Amino acid sequence: MKYSKNELLIEVQGVSLSYDKQILRDINFRIHNIVRPDVNQGQVISLIGRSGIGKTQLFKILAGLIQPGSGTVKVGLDQHPVVAGEVGIVAQNYILFNHRTVHDNLRLAMKHSSNTQNDKEKDALINEYAEKFDLAEHLKKYPMQLSGGQRQRASIIQQVLTGNRFILLDEPFSGLDALMIDRVMELLLGISTLHELNTLVIISHDVENSLAISDTAFILAREKDKEGATITETLDLIELGLAWNPNIRENQVFQTLVSQIKHKI
Repeated sequence: MKYSKNELLIEVQGVSLSYDKQILRDINFRIHNIVRPDVNQGQVISLIGRSGIGKTQLFKILAGLIQPGSGTVKVGLDQHPVVAGEVGIVAQNYILFNHRTVHDNLRLAMKHSSNTQNDKEKDALINEYAEKFDLAEHLKKYPMQLSGGQRQRASIIQQVLTGNRFILLDEPFSGLDALMIDRVMELLLGISTLHELNTLVIISHDVENSLAISDTAFILAREKDKEGATITETLDLIELGLAWNPNIRENQVFQTLVSQIKHKI
């Protein structure tokens, strides 16, 4: 499997956060642009940790919504400090305006992008995404008329249409049945293939589904006798031969890895 790791896209260095107690401690990781011959696929990264470990706080730091007590988060090919609003966010409550139709929510997302298309071209692009992700017949509906899975898909497309190359997803598999999880995984892989530099960062406690879709995974956990969660392990799924395989969950080596990680977090 030929590939190369090229440009640095995200660097998290020495990030710590404390309130009444230490929550995050010395978080360090790097995400590079992975290039494969004749394949236009971006990065899919997972930050995996159990509930209550500090994932939500790390999510907000990566999005630029809160500042860490120490350390830096740099993004983009020029490696500038992350600024709130430049990273796409797909939160668990799906940020859609309830008084606007799905179509109008998506058009609003394009208003603040660098997109230079005219109105007809923008509508055509919305229709293309809606068709691809099974929302075409729901564009005139309001968010409250959609199922949870439909709202999630609309929210993900919304972030893609803003032009963001970096999209953070908070527990994207939470509360979904097995069939819908498969649909969401197809959607995320579809987003990653839209542009080589698209970088999806999944923050989740769902070990199996996160690993199944990732190129690289970072395990967030606490070390013995130390306060605060940190990155305790990095899993290069490509080097392990476990990346880019739609049937990976049937692989026994993969299932053994999943079991090991569940015991570690």
